[in-house]
Amino acid sequence: MKIAIIGMGSMGPGMAARLARGGHELRAHDVSSAATQRAEGLLPMIGGALDALDIADKGGKVSFHDTLAQAVTGADLVIENVPEQVEVKAALYADLAPLLGPETILASDTSGIPISKLAAHVRDPQKFVGMHWSNPPHIVPMIEVIPGTETAPEVVDAIRDLIRDLDLLPVVLKKDVPGFAENRVLYALLRECVDLVEQDVIAPEDLDTVVRWGIGYKLSVIGPMRLLDMAGLDIYTSVASFLNAELCARDDVSPMVTEQTGQGRLGMKTGGGLFDYTPEELASLPKERGARLVAVRKAIEAGEK
Repeated sequence: MKIAIIGMGSMGPGMAARLARGGHELRAHDVSSAATQRAEGLLPMIGGALDALDIADKGGKVSFHDTLAQAVTGADLVIENVPEQVEVKAALYADLAPLLGPETILASDTSGIPISKLAAHVRDPQKFVGMHWSNPPHIVPMIEVIPGTETAPEVVDAIRDLIRDLDLLPVVLKKDVPGFAENRVLYALLRECVDLVEQDVIAPEDLDTVVRWGIGYKLSVIGPMRLLDMAGLDIYTSVASFLNAELCARDDVSPMVTEQTGQGRLGMKTGGGLFDYTPEELASLPKERGARLVAVRKAIEAGEK
């Protein structure tokens, strides 16, 4: 299959490498030459992670193209991976309209903008679908497939089958809701975590330990729906009857986060956010965390065989 990815931000290089490893001809494009150079430089490290996961190389290649037309002409699938702003995505869809063939599927890797909202800006909503990868996309095996209200069933089937052919795990949503499933769960968790730290209930480092070695450790083996059965629905009913009323329910963003953002402290991308990072840490952390995720995935997969 000929696949184009438009946008080489944090997700693009890993998506491109994983699709190429599955035997597909992958064409990549970004309006920023710096982003393209960065993506090319990351491919060897990403390839090493795929090797560590024992993912066979089926001979696909990644090529980088200077123009949008070069990247998408003749493509069977175009994956949009540009910033999370409706107007930015809409402008790209307008540029793509005269370049795509009538059978080309257009997919968005949006993290949470409803697909039906974005579909208002595409030429053929029936050929438009959400394909939400999880970061880092070359390591995390789950991909959400989100139909809009007008997405044709055969388009959903085609994306689901593509994901399965990569030996990855497609999850097809039954409804198109903001944030889809993964980010709704994640942001509910993050909202409570931020609130606990902001209310000085717990230190940030200790909160991370609670989630990594308590909640996260269990949930990597037992999903939340089965965890309810394991704990007992009677226990959940008893605890939820008083605890749900105590949980954070704010509908804005915590001042702890907005104050850092206002100071230009955005996290690792700026050298500091809720934590500070040395140049040495910024250079080593992505590879170290990738290696840990590879090890965890291999352990979980081994336990499921």
